[in-house]
Amino acid sequence: MVASIHDGRSRRRGVDGHRGLELALSAAYDAIVLDVMLPGPSGYEICGRLRRRDDWTPVLMLTAKDGEYDEAEGLDAGADDYLTKPFSFVVLLARLRALTRRGRAAERPRTLQCGDLTLDAEARRCRRGDTDIELTARELAVLRCLMAGEGQAVAKRDILDEVWDSPADVDPNIVEVYVSSLRKKVDTPFGRHSIRTVHGTGYRMAPGED
Repeated sequence: MVASIHDGRSRRRGVDGHRGLELALSAAYDAIVLDVMLPGPSGYEICGRLRRRDDWTPVLMLTAKDGEYDEAEGLDAGADDYLTKPFSFVVLLARLRALTRRGRAAERPRTLQCGDLTLDAEARRCRRGDTDIELTARELAVLRCLMAGEGQAVAKRDILDEVWDSPADVDPNIVEVYVSSLRKKVDTPFGRHSIRTVHGTGYRMAPGED
C-alpha cells in the first residue's frame, strides 16, 4: 500500500502538512509519496518528524523544486528518493517498486548464502569458503540482489530498479557487464558456476560445481 500526501488539488481536498503527517502515521505503508510544498508543515518537516518517530517507511519526495540544494535538503530530511515535476509515471512507478523492494530488503537476513558462497551485505564482505573476495560497491549490490532471490530467477529490470538510483536512464545491458565481472571473481577462480543465465528473464543463483 502506498500513501500519497499532496496539496489537496485532487481527490483528498484540503490536505495540509498537519493532516499529511496524521495520514502517514495512521497505517503501515509500503512507501509514501510526499509533496514538498504543502500548506503548514512542508514535506521536509513531515519527513523529518517521521524519522524522529523512528518511522522508516520509504519516502519519495515529489516536487517542482528542482535545485540541487532542494534535493539535498529532502534527502537530508530522511527521504529515500526525490523526483521533480514534470515526471514520467513510468519512472515514478519504477522508483516506487525499487523503494518497496529496498524496504523488504531490510527484513532479509544479514548474511546470504549459496553453497559455500556467503555475502554479509552490512559488513560488505564476500567469501567463497575461507577465501575473501573483493567486490566493488555495485558488484556487491548486484550479487546481493541475485542471492536474495534464493534460487529464483531475478529479472534484469528488477536488478536495475534495486541497484541503480535512476534505472530508467540506464541501459539494461549494463547488468550483463556486472554479472560477467562477478563470475570472474566469485565463480571462475573456484571452478564454480553459481550465477546461471535464465534466457529471456535474467539470472539465478545455484550452488555446486560445474
